[in-house]
Amino acid sequence: MTPRPSLFRSSFAWMLHIGLWLFVYTLLVLCIGRPWFSGLAVNAFFLVLVLVNNAKVHALQEPFVFQDYEYFTDAIRHPRLYIPFLGWTKFVLAILVSVLSILVLIWGEPAPDRRFEVAGQLGGVLVIGCVSLILLVIGNRAFLPVHFQPRRDILVIGFIASMWRYAQEANQMPTITSPYDVLLNVKNKSEVRPHLVAVQSESFFDPRSLFSGVRADTLDEFDLLKQEALMHGKVAVPAWGANTVRTEFSFLSAIDADELGVHQFNPYRALTAGWSVSSIASYLKKIGYRTVCIHPYPATFYQRNRVYPNLGFDEFVDIRGFSELQRFGPYISDAAVTQKIIEVLKQSATPIFVFAITMENHGPLHLEKVEEDDLLLGYKSPPPEDFEDLTIYLRHLRNANKMAGNLRRELKLCDSTVGLCWYGDHVPIMPSVYKDCGTPEGDVDFLFWLNRPVENHIRQDLESHQLSLTWLKLMKLI
Repeated sequence: MTPRPSLFRSSFAWMLHIGLWLFVYTLLVLCIGRPWFSGLAVNAFFLVLVLVNNAKVHALQEPFVFQDYEYFTDAIRHPRLYIPFLGWTKFVLAILVSVLSILVLIWGEPAPDRRFEVAGQLGGVLVIGCVSLILLVIGNRAFLPVHFQPRRDILVIGFIASMWRYAQEANQMPTITSPYDVLLNVKNKSEVRPHLVAVQSESFFDPRSLFSGVRADTLDEFDLLKQEALMHGKVAVPAWGANTVRTEFSFLSAIDADELGVHQFNPYRALTAGWSVSSIASYLKKIGYRTVCIHPYPATFYQRNRVYPNLGFDEFVDIRGFSELQRFGPYISDAAVTQKIIEVLKQSATPIFVFAITMENHGPLHLEKVEEDDLLLGYKSPPPEDFEDLTIYLRHLRNANKMAGNLRRELKLCDSTVGLCWYGDHVPIMPSVYKDCGTPEGDVDFLFWLNRPVENHIRQDLESHQLSLTWLKLMKLI
């Protein structure tokens, strides 16, 4: 397992580990009556957790945590987003081995005759069950300290105990409030009401510093936006390689992820469980804006269909607002999202806030095939042989660059003042590239731009939770 937990952990952590194993084992034996098969099945389940954990560490630089349990159901509903990182070969092999094991072990180990007698199997199972509950009660009462730094917590208290504690902490709703909660109670005196467009560009970062062979004009349109921007720089985001909702929520709520505790791993789950928090959308809605989110993917993913109304959005345009012809590669193109943004702006008679989350550059990149034009358009010097992921990434990044240019031209034609905020949600997943070039820290690019000439151009680095507030201050809306 990576990282490998210390064997010299707290006795309470071992109680949780052993207690959970025995408890699951007890349930299986009660259900099927076959003790040897049950023992092997529990170990197989633990092995699957370790394999998934190692795949996540390899791809995302972060161990598996309890809040990732939805990966299993999401892998069924959206297999392309998840299974390739484990590996289709391993996935299919695991399915075949599981099916064969069930068939062989159930037929090879008959259920005992005295299965439901206290003097038979039932009595033994009840004893084991009591032992498991005693261990869990004692281990649980210790309330082992966790720091919500998965690598550190796993090393200190172990994989299973850390998941138990993260699950335990998840039952406590966050108590922190958003800065927008305060702003909602302050009368806004600004008479300025420009249209606002925020683009969270999928996996957007500048790879030219990663590999010197990348063409300089890969982000020429974005570079032009930066030259004209009110402010631009690097933004530190709470996600690496995936987990878009962490950066998304940080921007919308202006809450530092570290202050969320265990809920930093998926804040939307707390929102669907009853936590209420204000956002830039609810604030802008209060001062007279219409608020629209555009995301070309199923609305139920991350339960955004339930989350966004609570965050103050009037309308959510998901993949149903696009056609299959608007795909570029596996996902809806950045060009289609640009078109939708302009349509919404032109149709609005009142000030509007549009929050667009692109999808085109979402991985897994290694499932797409490199074409000859990709090498010519992406590099000024030939890349190493194992740079296919970067080549595919550059194909889509050029379209993100075109999106930036098209927005610049279209917004300049608007009679109304329009403010644009652009930032990336995280760096892309490219393990083989990072192996050769070094793993990036995870900071991405951002800018604030206005479709009117500006005098001052600020270069400043921010954290993701500072983005929306800083933007509104520059736009004189707070």
